[in-house]
Amino acid sequence: MTQLVELQNSLPKFEQAGMKLYGISYDEPAALAEFSQHHGITWPLLSDMGSKVIRRFGILNHHVARDHVPYYGIPFPGTYIIDEDGIVIEKLFNRHYAGRSSPELMIDSALGEILLGEDEPSTKVGNDDVQVSATFHGGDGTIKNSVVRQLVVRFELAEGLHIYDEPVPDGMVSTRIEVTGPSGVRTGELFKPPTHPLSLSDLGIELNVWEGQVDFALPVWIDDRISGVTREHAMSDVPLTITIKYQACDDRVCRIPQQEN
Repeated sequence: MTQLVELQNSLPKFEQAGMKLYGISYDEPAALAEFSQHHGITWPLLSDMGSKVIRRFGILNHHVARDHVPYYGIPFPGTYIIDEDGIVIEKLFNRHYAGRSSPELMIDSALGEILLGEDEPSTKVGNDDVQVSATFHGGDGTIKNSVVRQLVVRFELAEGLHIYDEPVPDGMVSTRIEVTGPSGVRTGELFKPPTHPLSLSDLGIELNVWEGQVDFALPVWIDDRISGVTREHAMSDVPLTITIKYQACDDRVCRIPQQEN
């Protein structure tokens, strides 16, 4: 319910990105019509009574037995992003049953880039050569139970500089991002953009590096220990500690490893 209402509130963002929304559930049409009217949903909610489409897509929740009425037939929750030719170009499913992708994550996935809003909570450190920012992406700085936001760490590296992915030789530091918070804050797997190889012929090794603008995205959400299913919780009440470690190098020398908090 929370996600559907949030998608409705973000409908202008989808329209600006050239995207249309459709929801499919195993509920009967009358129930979907009542829900749409009550919550002001203006995009189509489609009824898959008998879960035929859900089964064809292979997302029937097999943990729910036939005798578990009325829940039998529900899918594992997720989102398919489909292009204008009807081809699935992205699937957004969360390992945790309560996780739901935010509108911003859907739009970013469809467009193939992370679009940070000017008004999103952000902090930046660094110098003329290396700028590092951390932005809480989505929801205008708020977080809701079950809706997955993203913490985006963006590096802006001057020409000629690079940072390292794992593994690195002893004495060098790979790029690491860690987020901690109170009990109830959940994080997913860190998204890393593609690297490119860098050969150190003198050492006889090849390393994986990033250059230019580099975006790392960490899924973040809260569970019932912070906000019950029927309540919303403001992100400003949930402190997060972000630790970023990296080492910037050029073709000749490496700078002193840095840690930003």
